Amino acid sequence: MSEGETGRLRLLTGLVLFLAAGCVAWAAAQLAAPSPAEWLYLVIAVGLVAVGTACSAPVRIRTQLRLSAASAAMLTLTVLLPPEWTIVCAATGVLFARLVARHRGASLHKALHNGGKDILAVTAATYAAWAAGVHSSLDGDLLTQHWTTYVVALPLAAAAFAAVEHTVTPATVALATGRSWAQVWRTDLDVRVLVDFAGLLLAGAAVGLVAFDPRLLIAIPLAQLVLYLLYMHRLHLRAERATWEQLAAATDALNGVDLDGVLRTAARGAVAVFGARQAQVELWDVEPCRLVRADVDGVLYDGPSSKAPQPAELTASRFLGGRDGSAIGVLRLALPPLTGGIQGREESTLRAFGASLTTAILNARAYADLHEQSERHASDARHDSLTGLDNRRALLDRLGDAQEQSGSGTRALALVDLNRFKEVNDTLGHAFGDQLLVEVAGRLDAAAGEHGARVARLGGDEFAILLDNLPAPATAIHRARRILDCLREPVGLAGMQVTVQASAGIALAGPGVSAGELLRRADVAMYQAKRAGVSIVDYQHGRDTADHRQLSLGGELARAVAEGEFAVRFQPIVDLGSGEVVAAETRTRWQHPRHGVLLPKQWLPIVERSDLLGAFTARVLRQALLGLREWQSAGFDLSVALNVSPHSLLDPTFPTMVLDELRAHRLDPASLVLELAETTSVGQLQAVERVLASLRAAGVRLALDDFGTGQSSLSIVSEIPVHELKIDHTFVAAMRTSAQAAAAVRSTVELGRSLGLTVVAEGVETADQRQALWELGCTAGQGHLFGRAMKAGELLEALRDGVDGVRGSLAPSLHPGATVIALRNRPPA
Repeated sequence: MSEGETGRLRLLTGLVLFLAAGCVAWAAAQLAAPSPAEWLYLVIAVGLVAVGTACSAPVRIRTQLRLSAASAAMLTLTVLLPPEWTIVCAATGVLFARLVARHRGASLHKALHNGGKDILAVTAATYAAWAAGVHSSLDGDLLTQHWTTYVVALPLAAAAFAAVEHTVTPATVALATGRSWAQVWRTDLDVRVLVDFAGLLLAGAAVGLVAFDPRLLIAIPLAQLVLYLLYMHRLHLRAERATWEQLAAATDALNGVDLDGVLRTAARGAVAVFGARQAQVELWDVEPCRLVRADVDGVLYDGPSSKAPQPAELTASRFLGGRDGSAIGVLRLALPPLTGGIQGREESTLRAFGASLTTAILNARAYADLHEQSERHASDARHDSLTGLDNRRALLDRLGDAQEQSGSGTRALALVDLNRFKEVNDTLGHAFGDQLLVEVAGRLDAAAGEHGARVARLGGDEFAILLDNLPAPATAIHRARRILDCLREPVGLAGMQVTVQASAGIALAGPGVSAGELLRRADVAMYQAKRAGVSIVDYQHGRDTADHRQLSLGGELARAVAEGEFAVRFQPIVDLGSGEVVAAETRTRWQHPRHGVLLPKQWLPIVERSDLLGAFTARVLRQALLGLREWQSAGFDLSVALNVSPHSLLDPTFPTMVLDELRAHRLDPASLVLELAETTSVGQLQAVERVLASLRAAGVRLALDDFGTGQSSLSIVSEIPVHELKIDHTFVAAMRTSAQAAAAVRSTVELGRSLGLTVVAEGVETADQRQALWELGCTAGQGHLFGRAMKAGELLEALRDGVDGVRGSLAPSLHPGATVIALRNRPPA
């Protein structure tokens, strides 16, 4: 309440007291000394007013309203006593009841104001009855006029009493609450009219009792109290029903899922339910503390508590408890100064409202948490958890949306797979593998953003790049290459610089090509790039059938390994000078029940990408050692060479498996040669060396296959000590026509001689090639000149038959009649 409103309210109270005092003074001046018998009537009159005034209780129905039985007592006095005695007795009874109420803690200001108002009302009622013809006296009978006079006088007196009551009380409430007088006057007008009518009926009943027997006047206070209590009970029921209906409406409005809406609705609802001038909700368990304040016109403030303007005087509060019992905030009310605060039933109403508000706040927060989780789950469902890129689902959605949108330009999808990523995981561990994926994802995303493309991670080490609005189909590969250029710089992992190499396949979108089909085509092109050893290949429909077969073979791989469909064949390795067989290299074939014999290039990449590589290698090694055991048992001192996948070399259990198989077949480890693919071990030398150290220490010999075809041949020889070098067949085939090929063969032979290594030439097809290799100093070779790959038993038969009567030879000696001594270099492991 503002200072101006307080001043006007005090002015009104002063005016009421001044007029009431004047009425009492005038009446006192007219009094005559009563006789002893008349004193009884006066005492009873004072008691009637005192009891009626005391029998009052506040009932809050949208505003503060005090109902009492004082009006009935005062109306009764207006027709039984002279005007001066009516005013004096009413004033005495009212002041007595107000003083008693003040002694119990009531407000002095309210007591004086209400007392003055009652005196003015009874004065108006007294003279209305006098004007209607009621002229009572204390001597003789109390009722001296005809009954019709009282029938007219009582309603007039009640109307005068109500006129004063309905003028002064709304004015007081209007000043206390800040509302207009007319608005307050209309509020609960029906209830106040009922109160006035009840007072009239009670007064009529009292007059009837006096007419029957004046001595019954002493029973009027009791009847007055009983009737008042009955009426108040009914009025309280109505008030409670109205209040609870309003409370229910207010709490129903709190059933929202938005915390802002709940707090604002609560502040406005509290103003309506409790007739408060202001209401505010403050939350303590947020940073900063939040406060929402409202009045009858709406929300006044919503923001941090520390910045809120000064509120009206807050006279009632209710703490808001959390689920664990701790207070999370408070609801505060600024009640009008004449309402007397929260009392009795209203305390339970406030508790119910506070409980509903607490529940609404907790529910809104729970909904917000669920909504946040739902959005997070929706985001997680469309994003890769490791890299934050779009996942396969999001990519397919984008592809589907892109098909529905019309626009100019060409759309393409590039599928990117990292080469040798499994080696990083196996060597350094999955943590460093994840670190590499995150780095690659960041580079691809940044590079793609510069070209208006989107990157997604499909799983493992596979990424997809969606290229939109390309000016022409031919620019797809060019733009994809520019994006992939970001992978050229090495990545630092575990103190090493790891070079990232990738294979990519690109497919163009077109009419009738679904998102799934576009992704499949890019996948087909990507695997074509892997097999061809190039960085990127575009999809060609004519090269698509092999990929379907690979998909089918991948599903049949487990059965093939379990049922032994992989058969090992052996190609002999001979001494070029004598023609004697010194070793045999394994050649594995898949004897497919439907497709026939399949060569390694058709299925080996599938095996290397699967989880069956270890079982496959163990089965092939076992067959190779069984053949070796068969030859040695027949008296032929040979060794067997086995090609090893680089993925196997990165398996820490691989050495144990090899040595266990050698012991199981009771074979000398030196009779086993493991051939390493030089082109697939670049960049992982340290890891390969650690795995091979135990094998070399046990006596197993190592050979470097396809020597000279890679980019780091000499680096590998220096990093991994091997026992043999194998010259690739392409150099052997071209050595007669190409000076570069001949130089490569010559340098390899000289390197082997200087390092004490055996040099084996692959792909020896003609006698001229054999002669040339022998003249260059190459000591061993293999190829169709000596024999194709054959079963272990077939090779044994060939060894027994020999050539020119020499057992163990598959070719005639280059020096017939001479003894050729083969100097085989087998340096210590």
